[in-house]
Amino acid sequence: MTAAATPQHPVTVRMFTQRLSATPRGARLARHLALNQLHDWGIPHGAPTAEKVEVIVAELAANAVTHGRVPGRDFELRLSLVTGSVRVEVTDTRAEPLPAVRPSGPLADGGRGLLLVEALADRWEVLDREPPPGKTVRAEVDLPGWLGVVGRVG
Repeated sequence: MTAAATPQHPVTVRMFTQRLSATPRGARLARHLALNQLHDWGIPHGAPTAEKVEVIVAELAANAVTHGRVPGRDFELRLSLVTGSVRVEVTDTRAEPLPAVRPSGPLADGGRGLLLVEALADRWEVLDREPPPGKTVRAEVDLPGWLGVVGRVG
């Protein structure tokens, strides 16, 4: 006797990758490109997932430009629509590790970016860049109803 097969939903991955100049303009462009790509995938502007991803991309791109910049080298933005979530990856060419995540003073000019990423992402990590040198910061935001989104993406 054999067990009845359970229908499996197809695993669909959508990916967007863009190299950007390690400048403030490149960081702003990363945020705009991310929002447009999410919209193309059926995740509209203003949706909770889009808002979280927007802030995460903005913070990680700003960090890549400010702290991960190596003159003459770009940074890379990668978005993936994977099973159950939107994955954001920002890769730079600086090998130094990220600073520890800790609250900054109330009047400090910076130091809140990774705290925002930690608060908004459902998961995040720092990986060594392949090929070296550099690092990739990966964050994932869960996407409720992702099967409906995948079904609309052509």
